[in-house]
Amino acid sequence: MTRILITGAAGAVGTALLENLADSGSEVIATDLSAPAGLADNIEFVRLDVRGEDPDRVIGETRPDVVIHLASIVSPTTREFAHVVDVVGSRNVLDACLRYGVKRLVVTSSGAAYGYHADNSVPLTESDPIRGNQEFAYSDHKRQVEEMLAAARTSHPELEQVVLRVGTVLGAGLENQITALFHKPRLLALRGSDSPFVFIWTRDLAGILARAATDGPPGIYNVAGDGALGVSDLARVLGKPVLRLPVWTLKLALGIARPLRLSRYGPEQVRFLQYRPVLDNTALKTDFGFVPELNSAEVFDLWRKEAGL
Repeated sequence: MTRILITGAAGAVGTALLENLADSGSEVIATDLSAPAGLADNIEFVRLDVRGEDPDRVIGETRPDVVIHLASIVSPTTREFAHVVDVVGSRNVLDACLRYGVKRLVVTSSGAAYGYHADNSVPLTESDPIRGNQEFAYSDHKRQVEEMLAAARTSHPELEQVVLRVGTVLGAGLENQITALFHKPRLLALRGSDSPFVFIWTRDLAGILARAATDGPPGIYNVAGDGALGVSDLARVLGKPVLRLPVWTLKLALGIARPLRLSRYGPEQVRFLQYRPVLDNTALKTDFGFVPELNSAEVFDLWRKEAGL
């Protein structure tokens, strides 16, 4: 029997993972600031805040074989708070894993760790450099966490790692700052760029995480369904028009709007639309041995129907 501890278990991905593992035969410990909804009777809940001493205490008391680290900040918040959760929290979890002899650490990173750059490979493979942009807190923090994990692989090879660079996660009822773009009356695009998106279904990601925690091989893997959808594709599926702006126009508008508190975003955010990372999932399918059930287009259509769009 494998003893698995999950951080951030109350989120959408964590909930899907708990459903996947409920009848797996593994002993599962779900941790978060509050208990996940609908927790199965055979899954233990322990409150854990990654920002402080909880990881050391809880991992020391429960002695899991595997830790799946999902706790992260996706929704907009202050950069300081996000850094404490994402970077300091990941350090606390990693240190506890090393201190108490955890055998394997599974971490959900992001395609954002590659950064938003004009010279990114299309698509990106796991051998491409991690260059998360400093101006994007989420991208920058994922880069910092991956650098931390890379250092640990060298200094502590006894701790197996599975690092998942995940695309945009969608599932029934899931809403975030990405899906907010799709609810608008018209989609925004920049001239000269169709802003491709890659999607992964929550249930597929849960299956990947379950395999990573049990019989899957260690390593670094891009996680996305097959294919990518540009803004034109998304607009066609949604039946919405596209507003295409010159890059300089959007930069100017954001440069004016943020000081006036009309937008939380500044001119630097234009790169988020210009140079979206497109993930190659070949290694996930061939080396890791998991073929997502739904491709990117099917994931988006499932989410669209559930969202009533």
